[in-house]
Amino acid sequence: MLVDHFPVLGLRLTTPRLELRLPSDAELSALGELAGAGIHDPDEMPFIVPWTTRPPAEVARSVIQRHWQQLGEWSPDRWSLDLAVFRDGVPVGRQNIRARELAVTREVSTGSWVGKRHHGQGIGTEMRAAVLHLAFAGLGAQDAVSAAFPTNTASHAVSRKLGYRPDGIERLVVDGTLAIDQRLRLTKADWERHRTVPVTIEGLDRCLPLFGIPTTEAAARP
Repeated sequence: MLVDHFPVLGLRLTTPRLELRLPSDAELSALGELAGAGIHDPDEMPFIVPWTTRPPAEVARSVIQRHWQQLGEWSPDRWSLDLAVFRDGVPVGRQNIRARELAVTREVSTGSWVGKRHHGQGIGTEMRAAVLHLAFAGLGAQDAVSAAFPTNTASHAVSRKLGYRPDGIERLVVDGTLAIDQRLRLTKADWERHRTVPVTIEGLDRCLPLFGIPTTEAAARP
């Protein structure tokens, strides 16, 4: 079976309302269509690369191509996992978690989007809480970092709720103009103090080598 060769296909995170996992082909198509239907208001741009300004069909295709690209380029030393987020079996967004040399850096980064029709329901908080649990409780991370433009109030609200602290700024050029990206950092200690969302992880043990966790360390985990 395919999962025997790429165990991440069997990884599943669940919260009280959500399920996060890699999508089937049909679910990936539905996820792309969700993105094409809108992620944010037209006068906003929360992304460094403004990929959501394209026509809906191109936005949908970019979601599908990104999914394939991330899996095709996967390496234990440099990986990026795009998990589809489901509520009652329906895709509502995408949650990313990524790392480089995780066994050494013990640091992950996250990014996400939620379909506009599902905004305002606390989904963003719950799905990020799920991958933070994967990072800290499952993969042994010590820090998680994120970033958002000052105008992305929803993302900042999620970060505050989960215990992130300011971590400086980065000056970027977006569409030829200056943009300030506000970095945020969550330590394992702060994560433990702010944990409120119960998360269950299934299928992780077989995935640990793909995440760059040494075999000896994986064997020592409960």
